[in-house]
Amino acid sequence: MSQGVIIEGRGGLYTVADAKGAQHVLRAKGIFRLRGQTPLVGDRVRFTPGTGEEHGWVDEILPRTSECLRPPVANIELLCIVVAPVPEPDWLLVDKLLLFARLQRIRPLLVVNKADISGNVFVQAQAMYRGAQVDVLSVSALEEESLTSLREAMLGSLACLAGQSGVGKSRLISTLLGIELASGSVSRRTRRGRQTTRHISLLEERGLRVLDTPGFSLLEAPGNLEAADLPPLYPEFDPYLGRCYFSPCLHDREPGCAVIEAEAAGLIDAERMARYRVLLDEIKQNWRDRYG
Repeated sequence: MSQGVIIEGRGGLYTVADAKGAQHVLRAKGIFRLRGQTPLVGDRVRFTPGTGEEHGWVDEILPRTSECLRPPVANIELLCIVVAPVPEPDWLLVDKLLLFARLQRIRPLLVVNKADISGNVFVQAQAMYRGAQVDVLSVSALEEESLTSLREAMLGSLACLAGQSGVGKSRLISTLLGIELASGSVSRRTRRGRQTTRHISLLEERGLRVLDTPGFSLLEAPGNLEAADLPPLYPEFDPYLGRCYFSPCLHDREPGCAVIEAEAAGLIDAERMARYRVLLDEIKQNWRDRYG
């Protein structure tokens, strides 16, 4: 039995790269369906190679370090959240991606693309996420020399670029890896990006390992979170732990809340806090819909 990593999955067939780089087209054994398991791109697996014209089989999925079912990928170690001046940044999506990363224990990185026109967005991102324990980089997919810090951050990790369509994720991957991927364009009518990546692939070039994946622009707040689970996912709240009048405190509208006082003093970004309350309300509504 051999071992490898799933680099693509289409139509019930999985392409697995072994330790020598050889690729094998496999089917998943029926036992996975009985267990309610589905092999995902990024999975480390044990497999039986095929012979002749016959496909081989995925025999075992090795333990995952992270898992996402929409889009379906596994074992992400670095989540590069990409924004740009155009289309206008969806900061609520950024916050949801940060929640996803922290729940999955994935290292997040905020990447502001289109550096030639992104000055204000870069400054805004730095201010908004100060204290959030996420590095912010300014890059240009069109200027390879600007990608040095991003490349260094990605080395040694299975990375995934996530964000709105049209922010330049495919172009960033193309430039970083020295390969050509279809790039999205931005609709003049809506100023929104067009989705170009249609399926998930694990790409490996120049010492980098990158998941090229659609779907993160549709991410919702995790449905199984309770309201009290949300505050610990915001590192900028940590300095104020134990200083609120109420315990536990949701840092929403409670009197004597140290986090609200820090927001009023400008120590926590007000827009970030406004979006926190949107997510908090969304989580509360999810529970009302479930048990109401």
